[in-house]
Amino acid sequence: MLVLDVVLGVLGAGALWLATGVRVVQQFERGVVFRFGKVHSSIRGPGLTLLIPVADRLRKVNVQIITMPVPAQEGITRDNVTVRVDAVVYFRVHDPVLASVNVQNYTFAMSQVAQTSLRSIIGKSELDDLLTNREPLNQGLELMLESPSTGWGILIDRVEIKDVALPESMKRSMSRQAEAERERRARIITADGEFQASQKLSEAAMIMSETPAALQLRLLQTVVEVAAEKNSTLVLPFPVELLRFLDGATPERSKSPTSVPRRPMPEPVSLDEALAALPDIVPPPDTGELPEIDDVPGIDDVPGIDDVPRLRGLDRAEPTAEQQEQEPEQRERGQQEPERQEREQG
Repeated sequence: MLVLDVVLGVLGAGALWLATGVRVVQQFERGVVFRFGKVHSSIRGPGLTLLIPVADRLRKVNVQIITMPVPAQEGITRDNVTVRVDAVVYFRVHDPVLASVNVQNYTFAMSQVAQTSLRSIIGKSELDDLLTNREPLNQGLELMLESPSTGWGILIDRVEIKDVALPESMKRSMSRQAEAERERRARIITADGEFQASQKLSEAAMIMSETPAALQLRLLQTVVEVAAEKNSTLVLPFPVELLRFLDGATPERSKSPTSVPRRPMPEPVSLDEALAALPDIVPPPDTGELPEIDDVPGIDDVPGIDDVPRLRGLDRAEPTAEQQEQEPEQRERGQQEPERQEREQG
């Protein structure tokens, strides 16, 4: 009995010892064994695996695709525009031994490399490429990430640029540019339409010039179209050629405004001529012999004053009775004079 108890105890201790070395590896994991601190060349696959207690240590590595967002990075493009760009990286571990031995934390390492590579891509690219031509940028970013990740046992699946944040001033400038581009296209289309319409109109004018009746039919059609819209409106076209004919047939004298005969004005004379026509006047007496105010002769008492022509603007005297009788005759002669001149010119 004693021997049997010893055997059972040894078997139980051995089973307990073996149980401490049993490990389970999931389907999406791979196991890297370190025996006495040295990595074992064989990689443990999914399922139940047995380790040597105390001697072996198992490290499980996830081989699933990891989605890692890259924080937004602010940089200046090659055409000097400040932008903020963020991206996302898809990668997985294809060599668990390298990922466990060559890098301490491959997830953090990939995050830092992705950020620095994204800044480099922003500085080498232009704004138009970041907005419209992202596929070459994604490929360039993927190549930059594969260079260090190959030695870490990491396989880059794909890299995508998610969003490009622009300043508000740049957004307004781009909106104005797009609006100007649309306006330019609209003007080009309108001008092209007018050019084609002018060509068709010129061809129609050539055809109508060969057959004048076509122009009259077109005129009647226009009248019908106008009458269909407003029945109370009647449009009667008047040819411009008739107006030109009537204007050419009108005599020149009928075009000039009617002139009103005026009384002929006397020719003006200068002050020197008026003074020269005055008769000799007795020089004034000395200061001490000035006559009284009542003895001073008036202007009408000066001999020969009626023969002196009056200055322009000084004719303020009232006409005499003889002049009043001659004025109607002069006015009538002034009215008949233009008519006589027109008869002589005709």
